[in-house]
Amino acid sequence: MPLSSPDAPPAGRADHAACRAAIRTGSRSFYAASWLLPRRVRRDAYGLYAFCRLSDDAVDGGGAPADAVPLLRERLARAHAGRPLDAPADRALAEILARHAIPEALPAALLDGLAWDAAGRRYADLPALAAYAARVAGSVGAMMTLVMGVRAPEALARACDLGIAMQLTNIARDVGEDARAGRLYLPEAWLREAGLDPDAFLARPAPGPALAAVVARLLAAADLLYARAESGIALLPASCRPAIRAARLIYAEIGRTLEQDGLDPVSRRARVAGSRKAQLLARAVLAPSRRPVDQPPLPEAAFLVEAVAARTAPLPLPAWWDLGGQAVRVLDLIAVLRERESVGGPAPS
Repeated sequence: MPLSSPDAPPAGRADHAACRAAIRTGSRSFYAASWLLPRRVRRDAYGLYAFCRLSDDAVDGGGAPADAVPLLRERLARAHAGRPLDAPADRALAEILARHAIPEALPAALLDGLAWDAAGRRYADLPALAAYAARVAGSVGAMMTLVMGVRAPEALARACDLGIAMQLTNIARDVGEDARAGRLYLPEAWLREAGLDPDAFLARPAPGPALAAVVARLLAAADLLYARAESGIALLPASCRPAIRAARLIYAEIGRTLEQDGLDPVSRRARVAGSRKAQLLARAVLAPSRRPVDQPPLPEAAFLVEAVAARTAPLPLPAWWDLGGQAVRVLDLIAVLRERESVGGPAPS
């Protein structure tokens, strides 16, 4: 891939369209919730998630995953310096990092977590797993908070809670898929307490009551964090709250679907039906915000909040007041989701 020059042109309309397309195919749950964001925030959210998706795919794809991480670190360093590679996600990321004064430590934490993936790291207990989730998902929650123009430590702490909760849900959902790829994220202490040998399970993953108990325990840990995260939504701009609440509701619903499927993440992959997503999107728009609760960040995520506190904030952006537009967007999206289901199209994940 060719390198850009120091005076590379800024991200253009085609770059933003490419970022949007990457999220539409790679993260349909986020894409659904993102339609509730104000347009300017949504555009930067697509650019941010496109780089995250690109990074994740580079480590999960073919070839040598360990070789991908140094290249990703170089791409991040160039974007942070304002000299991105000649690629849509890189140009968009460079603009986003500068516009929102996002400290390099946040996207670097994401790459640290992906390096742990590449090394095949396993996790002894829940705190160790939370440290991983803070890097690959809490960091994204913190960056999204900055994109929405909020830098308050309390809001960042709750955003990290939400990111970690989502990652725990992903891990619970993808147990079988991960094991077949040679990866194990479930806390090994929990597996042993349930009577499962981690190495034996990884060699031959199979559903059963013992695995169901571990998955239920992980979903319970995620639910505690979803509850903590909910109180932070009130700290966001009013026009951004429905989208973040929608993401929180849709991801938590994955856990409920897992429970309805008998807590078997090996034989099938839990999916939230489009009609149910439509209901949750409507609920996200109508639900009132809870009073903020001042709680410190999880110890495993505190470094992310501290990194933002050490970075000079940008000039404030004008507030986004588009609540009427949100109602129109959610009605349009509900119609699209229902139409997809009625014609038998692929259910969004």
